[in-house]
Amino acid sequence: MTNSVSQRFNTSLVALAVASTLVPAHYAIAQTAEAQIEKIEITATRRSGTVQDAPLNITALTSDTLAEQNIGQLEDVARWVPGLTVVDQGGRSDSPIIVRGLNTNSTGPGANGGTVATYVGELPLFVNMRLTDIERVEVLIGPQGTLYGAGTLGGAIRYIPKAVELDLTSGEVYGDVFTLSESNGNGGEFGFVFNTPLINDELAIRASLNYYNDPGFIDYNYVVRQGGVSLADPDWTDAQAVSDNLRQVKDANGEDTITGRIAVRWAPSDTFDATLAYFYQSQDIEGRSISHYNALPASNALSGQPGPFDSAYRYEEPREKIDQLLSLEVTADLGFAELTAAAGLSSFEADGQRDQTDLLIRLNYSYEDFPAFSAFTREQDGADVTTGEIRLVSTSDSDFSWIAGAFYNKSETDGISEEFTPGYDVFLGGSRPDALEYLSVGDATVTESAIFGELTYQINPKWDVTFGLRSYQYDVESTSAIDLPLFYTVFDGRGADSIVLDFETESADDSGTLSKFNTSYKISDDVMAYFTVSEGFRIGGANGVAACPADIATITNQIVCALPNEQVFVADTTTNYELGVKSSYFRNRLYVNASIFDIDWEDAQVAGATVNGAQPITANAQGAGSKGVELSVRGIITDELTAYATYSGVEATLTEDAPFLFGVIDEQGTAIQDFYDGKAGDRLSGAPEQQLSMGFKYSTEILNGKGLDIVYGLTAQSDVVTKVGGRADGELIPGFALSNVSATVTENNWAVTLYIDNLFDKYAYTSVRRDRADLGLNQVPSQALNRVDLLRNYGRFVVQPRKVGVKFSYTFDM
Repeated sequence: MTNSVSQRFNTSLVALAVASTLVPAHYAIAQTAEAQIEKIEITATRRSGTVQDAPLNITALTSDTLAEQNIGQLEDVARWVPGLTVVDQGGRSDSPIIVRGLNTNSTGPGANGGTVATYVGELPLFVNMRLTDIERVEVLIGPQGTLYGAGTLGGAIRYIPKAVELDLTSGEVYGDVFTLSESNGNGGEFGFVFNTPLINDELAIRASLNYYNDPGFIDYNYVVRQGGVSLADPDWTDAQAVSDNLRQVKDANGEDTITGRIAVRWAPSDTFDATLAYFYQSQDIEGRSISHYNALPASNALSGQPGPFDSAYRYEEPREKIDQLLSLEVTADLGFAELTAAAGLSSFEADGQRDQTDLLIRLNYSYEDFPAFSAFTREQDGADVTTGEIRLVSTSDSDFSWIAGAFYNKSETDGISEEFTPGYDVFLGGSRPDALEYLSVGDATVTESAIFGELTYQINPKWDVTFGLRSYQYDVESTSAIDLPLFYTVFDGRGADSIVLDFETESADDSGTLSKFNTSYKISDDVMAYFTVSEGFRIGGANGVAACPADIATITNQIVCALPNEQVFVADTTTNYELGVKSSYFRNRLYVNASIFDIDWEDAQVAGATVNGAQPITANAQGAGSKGVELSVRGIITDELTAYATYSGVEATLTEDAPFLFGVIDEQGTAIQDFYDGKAGDRLSGAPEQQLSMGFKYSTEILNGKGLDIVYGLTAQSDVVTKVGGRADGELIPGFALSNVSATVTENNWAVTLYIDNLFDKYAYTSVRRDRADLGLNQVPSQALNRVDLLRNYGRFVVQPRKVGVKFSYTFDM
């Protein structure tokens, strides 16, 4: 876990040597002037250019690449981008996005640390969208706060929709039918795209609609038939008792997603262009992609160990999500500069349910004394965001060039979490018909503003120097309240439907500046080297948990609250040092891009929990860092055969001790020290130390001129530690490799593709929910009941099994 930087460089040289084998020894003789690697146009630097020209670490996946590798969402993108990790947890939760190993949170749901800004067009929007009607996906590695309005700690991801065409009526219809090796049903994806002028060469409209259905592959085999009545842990030796109390739900992690976009573009002149667009995505996720296979104690009493794709949760766990974005983007040529202005209104709504039984049992408040005890939580979350960004990019022919911009973002979020314990009120001798045991209500307003820009001086035709600056200010106000309705109804005489919420408000604010230095030098027409020092930033905030009363030390009953040091957290920052080379050989038949980096991370935001009530909060660690190498190679072996490969090697660790990183508390409320403290040198969690991808594309003609493309792709990663240093019951998840293959036949306007994802049906884990402290049996304190509860809160997210499908598409224009 503590390999030296020199070892990382050695590893990268090995990877480069492997990649170089993609080019035969006789290659210089075999080359032809006609075949060259396609130059991918990008706008990531806020100017038009190519990946090879940009003096920064960027990967761009075009629409062709997305189709060839059957890339449908961000988790698929990450496997092809060196330095980027997206922990695949299925569609129910937002998968954590990790750049260069910058992550201190555990890898379970809700672990996304917000180190990366995601953009749809010109506006920030965090959404894991289906990649339909997308021109390309651009992934910028490293802080980008002097180029982009949204502050970025580790990088930025841009979804670039296909532009509205002003002079062409065109359309596409497409479909996909597939099956999963562990599913009882078939899935599919169907949609269309239509573009037409309304006023020729001046006004046009483009619309797309996509429907995606995943049949699911995880079976929930131990769902209680009726909460508070059915026994979650019946007599497992009695088949009839098991059947009377529990039921099976097959393929319980399926998904239905509708994604749509409509855009109207108006360009009355060569100097003005505006696009008004509306994006909508609705997701209906049936459950988690979690298996309890080998995740329960060997002595568990279940009637048979859960299989590789079985979940042991007591309740189904659906979640519905809706994302919307209304945006206006305008560009205007002012003569001395190009003006880009973007404004957007976005919203997010989610409504979900999840099993909560084990968390309550482990709190030791005697819930388990009730033989039919089980619990579930319903959560509703929402957000409304107003965003504006304006940017000027110089266009004059001068040795000096510049970019200047301003950014404003206001986010208003709200959430309700309701915890239900059916039948528990009657067991306690009271009456609370709604069974509402716990209620948490909160809202927050975050206002962020910034001015940013870069100034570039061309010392000579080969040598550029860039200075960047960002000045930011943010304000956070969080209001929250918590109630324990069932407890107060049963034991304190409150009304059977009473709810008492005592709201408290916490606030945080900060301001500061960030800087960037970049210099690039063209060693030759085909080789460029660059060096960058850039600073990244992520805002702080308030945790939204009510403050504890002054006499908290004397309170013995159940209470949920935050101590003074648990109420707020501060901003964290990164300083990124990077040296890179971009090169092409054999008349643009081979590209080799490489970089080395070293990142200092101060006040790293980490996930923790309150001492009282174990509520999730964010805290700050003292220091962490990341260093490593990244490599990307693409080459034409023959006119028919293209090959490409990427590699990243990262060493991400704590650089200072982090006492009480995990907030582990014993039964007396005392923090457990030493073993659970984070130590300098501990490996950071969530991301592999090594990632590799490689692929081949063979193109030829068959059947009287029809095109045939055969594509093979391999993505691999090394092991992942689930908690910093593997402490606090963390574990090491083994690495794995996935293979994809496809064959596409095309003629004129149609194409048919046969594909297989996860070709060898690899069974692998991507992350875990909670930790191995939940792996075991909970002995009931009351021996009179002679009862043991099986803990099932712990589980492992699994990779989607082998997927075999057929895709078709038909395009037309007039």
